[in-house]
Amino acid sequence: MKAIQNVGLITGLILISGIFVHGVSDDNLKNSTVKTEKNTIPASIDFAGEPTPLHIYDVKERFERELIVNANLDASTRIIIKRANRAFPVIEPILAQYGVPDDFKYLAVIESGLVNAVSSAGARGVWQFMPETAKERGMEVSATVDERYHLEKSTIAACKYLVDAKNRFGSWTLAAASYNGGFTGVNRQIEFQKVNNYYDLLLTDETARYVFRILALKEIMKNPQTYGFDIKPEELYINLPVRTIEVDSTINDLADFALKQGINYKILKNHNPWLRDRKLVNTAKKKYTIEIPTAGY
Repeated sequence: MKAIQNVGLITGLILISGIFVHGVSDDNLKNSTVKTEKNTIPASIDFAGEPTPLHIYDVKERFERELIVNANLDASTRIIIKRANRAFPVIEPILAQYGVPDDFKYLAVIESGLVNAVSSAGARGVWQFMPETAKERGMEVSATVDERYHLEKSTIAACKYLVDAKNRFGSWTLAAASYNGGFTGVNRQIEFQKVNNYYDLLLTDETARYVFRILALKEIMKNPQTYGFDIKPEELYINLPVRTIEVDSTINDLADFALKQGINYKILKNHNPWLRDRKLVNTAKKKYTIEIPTAGY
């Protein structure tokens, strides 16, 4: 799909909190303090139950590169692990509901670092949807409401894309690659190269590294202490308790609305980032659910 393909093309241009390592030079790798020893690189790994053929020399090297680089992005990887404690409980049940393997939560990690990232090309949110694709997948994108910033709704949209991709390619690994390279881009290479395995395809540098980044973050986040990330439970970020309000009319002043709910405008927008303006225009009487935190502010 063209819009998703555009996301793949621009992902390499995004720099969010220093977490992305696109364009890391060999000199930078030589100068990094490597935490991973030979015995910390797993003997085997899989994506969504599909084995990664580490016995193939270039596959092992590509995986090891991403593992070493991400293990040595100390501050940003530590923050991602903390954020995951807040984001994964939202993402995981939606993946399960749509029959999408749990490993795809790590795709969201490499897309955005689990924040509502903004790209210069127009992709937004944790799952980095372009506006056209978001609308095609059922999300509202307007001047006052942008559901790409709504974690639950954008996760549902991502699931719908990934299920379609799996049905098309017959492989979850290729489905993940297509989230970066697009349906058309990946399919074109399959037809030209006459192979249908991600690890056998020669792809653009960004798409060729994409699944390996997912695998690296999966390995580090499942085994953080192995890679030097000793984070105490109390250091992890949490979801605050909230109550919800359904509204089906225009709210002309969200700051006044927030104060009437016992919070302020900043807190309202932090918990409902899909509200993109100072007001909520709702002439269609659509029902929106607004979260109001009840503690922790």
